[in-house]
Amino acid sequence: MSIELLAREMPGTLEELEFEMLQIRGAIEIRELYFSKLAAARAAYEIHDEEDDSELTNIDWIRHNCRMTQQAAADRVHVGEQLGRMPRSEDAFYYGEIGFQHLAVMARTAVAVGNAFDETKLLPLAKKSSPGKFYHQSMRYRHMVQPEKVAEEQANQADGNFLRLSTAEDGSLFVNGRFDTVTGASIRSALEPLAKPMGQYDGRNRDKRMADAFSELLTRNLQVHIQVTSSLETLVGLLGAPGAENEFSLPIASKTVARWACDSTLSRVLLKDSIPMDIGRAERVIKGAKRRALIARDQHCRWPGCERPASWCDGHHLKHWIDGGTTDLENMVLLCGRHHRMVHEGDWQIVKTDDGFLPIAPSYFAPWMARAPD
Repeated sequence: MSIELLAREMPGTLEELEFEMLQIRGAIEIRELYFSKLAAARAAYEIHDEEDDSELTNIDWIRHNCRMTQQAAADRVHVGEQLGRMPRSEDAFYYGEIGFQHLAVMARTAVAVGNAFDETKLLPLAKKSSPGKFYHQSMRYRHMVQPEKVAEEQANQADGNFLRLSTAEDGSLFVNGRFDTVTGASIRSALEPLAKPMGQYDGRNRDKRMADAFSELLTRNLQVHIQVTSSLETLVGLLGAPGAENEFSLPIASKTVARWACDSTLSRVLLKDSIPMDIGRAERVIKGAKRRALIARDQHCRWPGCERPASWCDGHHLKHWIDGGTTDLENMVLLCGRHHRMVHEGDWQIVKTDDGFLPIAPSYFAPWMARAPD
């Protein structure tokens, strides 16, 4: 039968193709339900077969022999075992009002809440929701009938939180972690607003925007303290100048040092034979009345289309002070972390015009490249 299906000619129109997909999907789901009944029946055999000394559970047997994930196998077993408690949901399934994944969520809920399960409270929600949304609704239902158990599960989740940091040979940092539901919601709430597309020429995909949002969240209002030792060669970017040093990083490039120096705290350290001879007081480059005037004029990042607030922005020198630029208001503009980085490390320029500020792309920039879908 499967060979015959593969040999069939593909539908010729979009409408025919979609109709065929729905027909096949419906047939698959009917077979999935029958498979679930078989899976539950096998579990019943396992319970009554005292001579079966296999160490594999029913779910393990299905996972190994039917080539399924642990969750998929468990869902089939639970659906088959809980059908007797979900007669209306089974009818709705046969009428095409809900899908197999709705039944799986329903069965998981029935297993979790035990005798507190009430199909009539969940079925109306399943009929008008996608399986994903229905899952969240089922969790709300669980909290209503078992608040203490849900709280205990969330507390146990928190015990499993972890965060691993590892540094690659090129100095980049790998982050791997897991967080409980509550902490995860807090992290998402903080990152999502910062991860929206911002300004013109934002071709970042969602993963890149989330990474930039994470960086921005950590570094907002955290001004970098740069020690300038013996000379300003690194800031100037002269060939042969050493990179800036940081306790947790490989040497940092001169372009990044120049960006930090735009609006950070600088201190002077003069060395003789590697021994500090003179240490100057740390001072912010743009401070006091000048910074207040800059904030009053710009109010937010001045990159077209970007509205990051001033408290999240750096003061950028249109002509860098190391190149003879002044800290006068006419030579400065507020830029958020991302756009400030684009100017220094990304070879963009931002110039002042009669109408405001205009970004100029580097020669290799391709504005026609569309951003990948989120």
